[in-house]
Amino acid sequence: MERLKTIFLMVGLMLLFMAIGNAIGGTQGMIIAFILAAGMNFFSYFFSDKIVLKHYNAIEVDRNHARGLYEIVERLSLRAGTPMPKVCIIPDQTPNAFATGRNPNNAVVAVTEGLLNLMDEKEVEAVLAHEMSHVKHYDILTGSIAAVFAGAIGILANIAQFGAMAGGNRENNNSNPIILLVLAVIAPLAASIIQMSISRSREYAADRGAAELTGHPEWLISALQKLDYYAQGSRLQNADPSSAHMFIVNPLSGVQSNFSSLFRTHPSTQDRIDALEELMR
Repeated sequence: MERLKTIFLMVGLMLLFMAIGNAIGGTQGMIIAFILAAGMNFFSYFFSDKIVLKHYNAIEVDRNHARGLYEIVERLSLRAGTPMPKVCIIPDQTPNAFATGRNPNNAVVAVTEGLLNLMDEKEVEAVLAHEMSHVKHYDILTGSIAAVFAGAIGILANIAQFGAMAGGNRENNNSNPIILLVLAVIAPLAASIIQMSISRSREYAADRGAAELTGHPEWLISALQKLDYYAQGSRLQNADPSSAHMFIVNPLSGVQSNFSSLFRTHPSTQDRIDALEELMR
């Protein structure tokens, strides 16, 4: 079922990409967009995880370099019945974590130095259990693909805005400045809505999965409270909207306006905590 959802996601993003291409360059633009989208689907399936890890300067570690962290992931992977993923540390003092990869056999879990410094072992295990739940349910592939496409849609929106300022393409009746200007506004919102629909329900499911893996929902509640507090006052280096949905808490929480919070990729932390407390009861 999760693989089917991923296929629908890839097709949907391709159609959106083609619609934007058609608005910018007519039939020729749509064909070019189709070719680009097909290439991006292939590229994002095999390489999106590497792009995200490089973007955040993640460093792979093993048992010799981070024994405690490695053994927690190893223990959780046995409980979840998944292969042992690669483990990475992000050199950033803002606490956060994410998982990526195209399937459980090629998964990577990454945590920041700030998370390891801030939390005790139980809270770290709860965060990693959340990420392992994403791995088990193939959320990591859909999240990685959405990150690549969201970034590309943002680039197309900028092109549309430039086209509107230049007066549109006179050889294309569809490409008038008003349409391009509207497109420049709508396209990023559409990408945000796609990310939001992908992420919100999956975060609740991953929280529930973490509680089941550890047997202690209160560990994740404590971790989420700390993560939310620090997210309001600090920002992860290199954090951007295209990959924000991949993290356990939104790394842009502290810089979002009231309007942009309507399109946030995560449920509110308090709602997630309430759900976990209900699970405990």
